[in-house]
Amino acid sequence: MSHHLRGKVVIAGIGNTRRWNAPGRTAFDQLEEAALLALEDCGMTLKDVDGLYCALSTSGLPVLNIAERLGIAPQLTHADGTMVGGASFLFHLRSAMSALLAGQCKVALVCYGSNQASAGGRLVPMPDPQPYEAPYSARYPLSSYALAAARHMHEFGTTREDLAHVALSARAWAKRNPDALMRDDLTLDDILSSRMISDPLSKADSCLVTDGGAALVLTLAERGRDLPQLPIHVLGTGIALSHRQIAAMPDLARTVATQSGERALAAAGITLSEVDHVMVYDAFTICTLMFLEDLGFCAKGEGGAFVASGAIAPGGSLPVNTNGGGLSCNHPGMYGLFTLIESVEQLRGTAGERQVANARISLAHANGGVFSSQATAILGTPATL
Repeated sequence: MSHHLRGKVVIAGIGNTRRWNAPGRTAFDQLEEAALLALEDCGMTLKDVDGLYCALSTSGLPVLNIAERLGIAPQLTHADGTMVGGASFLFHLRSAMSALLAGQCKVALVCYGSNQASAGGRLVPMPDPQPYEAPYSARYPLSSYALAAARHMHEFGTTREDLAHVALSARAWAKRNPDALMRDDLTLDDILSSRMISDPLSKADSCLVTDGGAALVLTLAERGRDLPQLPIHVLGTGIALSHRQIAAMPDLARTVATQSGERALAAAGITLSEVDHVMVYDAFTICTLMFLEDLGFCAKGEGGAFVASGAIAPGGSLPVNTNGGGLSCNHPGMYGLFTLIESVEQLRGTAGERQVANARISLAHANGGVFSSQATAILGTPATL
């Protein structure tokens, strides 16, 4: 049975700065531009916003900083600055849905910005070093994901070639996206010969480091019907938490995406066979492979063969990460909001050359920390209600 919140909240507007390398623009500049683009997209202004949902890797007080920057603090009636890494924005989506349906706000703005690439050209250092891992000076977060990849290889026979097919598929989709940062040719040999950083993951197995800003505007479905863009309904969401440091992950080869996915599907009242399009958080190639398994698109341990078959590439049976993902499109530190942006583009039918034909239901999945927090959202067109 579907959840009583199914379809009652819509994504009315989206904003994407598409500024992957913008020297001189701060994280707040990127965020503000994305917020204004999202509001313009649905015919609103900042004066309409009374709910604010945000997180930044560089701010411990994101709601306060951003409310002041946008000049909307006095009018806010609900806000949430939950920080669980890159999955934060799908957590915000759930929070905003509840607030909208409870009458605690009428227009919710979910937003993010980063100048990670132009400010330093590298990942922001871990903000809270873990006492049992910091002494070993592991690369954060890469070494944690490398541990999971090594375990997956040991347990299921997954190979570096299997992982390379994740990167190849992402690049094939990126070549159809004029906004993707990396669109040049990429071969299996290029990936396998790429510089090893934390065995078994190489540079080519790792996401880009970019700037960028993204935002969503949410409102009730009744209001969404009168706005300029096709309303995209939130059919179901699910979250799950597992651990903080990788040493505390109960099973290095299995994530709690199993739980967030099941909860989202139950809330949406659908099965995986009804999903037309998928976005998963691909900070590293192993992420895509494990999330496809844990969400149930293939059996546990068969992710390597599944991606190597070409299933997730253009023309395959399951279109995944159609914007090029974090591996080839953009990755400004916390990528989760961009999975939702691409899902909305696909459901609106505005994705251009990479458009998935007849896409009606999209699953967006985000990850935070080091496989620590998982969040799944299922979106649908009005025809899916």
